[in-house]
Amino acid sequence: MLVRQYSELVYRLAFSQVRRRCDAEDIFQEVFLRYFRACPRFENEAHRKAWLMRVTVNCAKKYWASAWVRRTVPLEEDVAFEMPEDQLLYEQLQMLPGKYRAVLHLFYYEELSVEEISRILGQKPSTVRTQLTRGRRMLKKKLEEEMLC
Repeated sequence: MLVRQYSELVYRLAFSQVRRRCDAEDIFQEVFLRYFRACPRFENEAHRKAWLMRVTVNCAKKYWASAWVRRTVPLEEDVAFEMPEDQLLYEQLQMLPGKYRAVLHLFYYEELSVEEISRILGQKPSTVRTQLTRGRRMLKKKLEEEMLC
């Protein structure tokens, strides 16, 4: 039940951070494994959801910090989209630094507030707002450059 309820959320967030299906699947499994090992108790579903997102972000950070990832070159992986604009947006989002991808994903795809994102990422709301602003600006610039080409 829990895995079915939160599977899309955890997988999308993991994929937005690591950019490869196989690594996102590994993080997905790790998040739920940690959940079932810890058996945490929550006041409500919002806290459970926040815990899962926080653990997903932490697992993604651990992934990027691993020596294995730093010493390997990933194979290219194609993601199919129905609309060419979606493909372009996806490609440009993947070029942003991880901290901007994370806040943009949580804000636009998971529809979380700045305050919720700040709690999940362990950052001040002002930092999250700054990262959203900078991420949007960077994405806009990349998209405009791509459109001119």
